[in-house]
Amino acid sequence: MPENIQVQYSKKIITAAKLKEIIGKRPRKKKVILCHGNFDVVHPGHIRHLIYAKTKADILAVSITADQYIQKEIYRPFVPENLRALNMATFQMVDYVIIDHNEKPLKNLSSLKPDLFAKGFEYSSGSMPAATKEEAKIVEGYGGEMIFTPGDVVYSSTKILNLSQPKIENDKLIDLMSRNEISFNTLRNVLKKLKNITVHVVGDTIIDSYTRTNLIGGNTKTPTTSVLYQEKNDYVGGAGIVAKHLKSAGAKVILTTILGNDELKDFVLKEMKKSKISINPIIDGTRPTTNKNTILSGIYKLLKIDKVDNQPISEKILKKIKNSIKKQKCDVVIFSDFRHGIFNKNSIPDLINSIPKKIFKVADSQVATRWGNITDFSEFDLITPNEREARFSLADQDSSISVLSRELIKKAKFKNLILKLGERGTVSVVNDKKNKKIKKSKKISAFALPSYARKVIDSTGTGDALLSYATLSIIKTKSLVIASILGSLAAACECEKDGNIEITPDQIIEKLNLIEDSSSYKIQR
Repeated sequence: MPENIQVQYSKKIITAAKLKEIIGKRPRKKKVILCHGNFDVVHPGHIRHLIYAKTKADILAVSITADQYIQKEIYRPFVPENLRALNMATFQMVDYVIIDHNEKPLKNLSSLKPDLFAKGFEYSSGSMPAATKEEAKIVEGYGGEMIFTPGDVVYSSTKILNLSQPKIENDKLIDLMSRNEISFNTLRNVLKKLKNITVHVVGDTIIDSYTRTNLIGGNTKTPTTSVLYQEKNDYVGGAGIVAKHLKSAGAKVILTTILGNDELKDFVLKEMKKSKISINPIIDGTRPTTNKNTILSGIYKLLKIDKVDNQPISEKILKKIKNSIKKQKCDVVIFSDFRHGIFNKNSIPDLINSIPKKIFKVADSQVATRWGNITDFSEFDLITPNEREARFSLADQDSSISVLSRELIKKAKFKNLILKLGERGTVSVVNDKKNKKIKKSKKISAFALPSYARKVIDSTGTGDALLSYATLSIIKTKSLVIASILGSLAAACECEKDGNIEITPDQIIEKLNLIEDSSSYKIQR
C-alpha cells in the first residue's frame, strides 16, 4: 500500500484516551456507537454488523482486542493487532479504531460510555453469555443501550480460519519490525557482527547418519523388504552442530562433550578441527558415541537405528564437566540436552551451579520422547523448547499456546522463551518481571512469527540452528525480537538443506533479501 494512503487510514487509529476526548461526555450532540471484537479475519458478517451499527449513530468507533488477550484455538491471532486495526480503519463507515489493551472491553465501556454498544446476533439468541451479561450491566448502569445485529447472515471467524490460515507471513514480520523500529538493514548488520562472542557449549553430541538405499522388493516367503545399499553419510549433530552453527556465525566456540572410544569419536574430533572449534572431549569407554542412523529409500524413511546409552554419567565424568564449565572463560553457556547421559535429575543442579555468575545461560532440552523437563533449567536467560516439550513439562495438553508459554515462564522463571511450533513458526515471550536488560516489544511482551521455510527437505537440526543464531543475536542486541527473527530464519534455512549442516550468515541474508523483495509494495505503471 502506498505510504501516503496508509497514513491517511492510520489517522483513524487512536488511543482510548484520545477517543474519550473527541466524543466528550454524555449527553452528546452526536450519538456514539461502539463495536468490539477480535476481527482476526474480516468477513461479510462483520461488514453487515458495522453497516447496521453506523445506521444507529453519528459516530462509529471500533475497538479490537489486543494480541495478548486472544486465546482462541491453538495459534491465534493470525493477523497482528496493528494490521487488524488498519483493516477496520479502511472502512468508510468506521470513524475511529482503538486497540483495547485489556482482557475484556469493560474498562473502556466504563470510561467511554458510548450511547450504544453493538453486539452480533449470536450473543442475543438463547441464553446470553456471562461475558455479555457483564457488558450489558455496565452499559445499562450509565444509561446506555445494548443493541444486536439482525441475524440474517451469521459467520464464524473461527470456523473460517480453521479452514485455512491466511498467508500473511511477510505482513506479520513487517508489522513486528515496524513496531520495534527494526529494518532489514538492521538485521543484515546484526548478522555481520556476531563475532567476538565466546560460547561454551556443553551437551550430548550425536552423529546423524543417513544410509541411502534403492528398494528391490519384498520377500515372497517372509514379510521382509529388500533394499540395495547406495551410500552412507555422517553429520555431526546435537551439541556438535550447535557448536558448528555458532562458529559459522562468527563466534569463538568451546565444546565440552562425551564421546565413546570408537571410530565415530575420531569423526567428531576431525569435524571439530576442520571447523576450528576448541573441543574438550571426555572419552567414556563404557558407552558408544551416540549415533542415529536413518535408512532411506529415495525420499522415504524406512527405519531408524539408534546406537545410544542413556544411562547417567559417572561421578568422575560429571566432575570433569563441572570443572570445564568453571574454568572456561566465556560470555554464554549453552546446555544442549538430549538426555543421553550428561543431563539428568541429579547432575543438572551441579552443572548449573558450576556456571560462573553473570554468565548468560541458555538451554535447549530436546526431550519430547524421553524423560526430561525443560523447567529443570529454572531462571535461565533463554530457553527454546518445542510445543511437545512445553506441554510435557506442564502436564498440559489443552491450553492455547498463549497460555502455555506464559505458564511455562511463570513456573520456571525463564527470562526469555522462544517456543518452537514446527511448521507454524514460533511464539516468543519476554518475562517482564525477571528481565531488566533485554528489550521487549514496545507494546507487547509476547509475539508470534510464522515459519519461513519454502520447502522442507530435512527438518533435522532446525531447532539447533534457531538456538544458535537466537543466542548470539540476543547477546549482541539485547532484543528478543531480533533474536527470534534471525533464529527463525536460520531454522528455515536448515529445513531447506539435505542433512544436518551448519548455516552461514550469508544464507540467512539471502533469505532476508527474498522476503524484503517480496514485501515491497510496488506501483505498477
